[in-house]
Amino acid sequence: MSTATDFSRTMSLLRREAGLSQKTAAAELGISQALLSHYETGAREPGLAFLVRAGDFYRVSADYLLGRTMLRDGAAVQAEELHDAAGDKDNRLGGVSASSLLGKKLLVNATGLIFDLLGRSGDTALTSAVSAYVGTALYKIFRYLYSAAGSGANKYFPVPAESFSEAANADMAVSEARIKALLSSKEPLSLPSLSDDSLRGEYPLLAQSLLTITHQAAARSAKLL
Repeated sequence: MSTATDFSRTMSLLRREAGLSQKTAAAELGISQALLSHYETGAREPGLAFLVRAGDFYRVSADYLLGRTMLRDGAAVQAEELHDAAGDKDNRLGGVSASSLLGKKLLVNATGLIFDLLGRSGDTALTSAVSAYVGTALYKIFRYLYSAAGSGANKYFPVPAESFSEAANADMAVSEARIKALLSSKEPLSLPSLSDDSLRGEYPLLAQSLLTITHQAAARSAKLL
């Protein structure tokens, strides 16, 4: 998705969220209604001065307007500031069923193993591509849950509900293509053996989760052939 497309959709959503007509918003922003309409449809792109003015008016960052972050204040997320769910007690999340607890443990453990391997490879571009792929899959699930819960206006989501799934699938396809290209354009990664025995030896607490998820996914895929 282009930055221009992100901007036009975000501008339209912010105006509607504020309950403003195009005419009123345009007057507040010091431009004509026709020009605001062009911005919201993507027919024209704004200059820096308008980007700053729109950010001040809607009280969001320029990065949010451009679709570079989902945090309205544009704050950067630092790894050391994030909570690590891997160390949570089983009862931290209220109402966790046995099946959801199992799913959580399998995914947290398997993801931890995968990203440890990526870290050992030293390939930051590959790590970013994998993060984007997994992140978009989680975004899709959260958006389905958000909609099913009747949580009101989609404040987090600049992509309209009727097309978000297709857009997310396209984003995942691009990330997967990057992953494949990065892996095919270089020498084999500097990693330990990934055989069953080696994984269990290197990651005695995590390997079983990854192998379980791998087996389940392979079995589901085999049924589709």
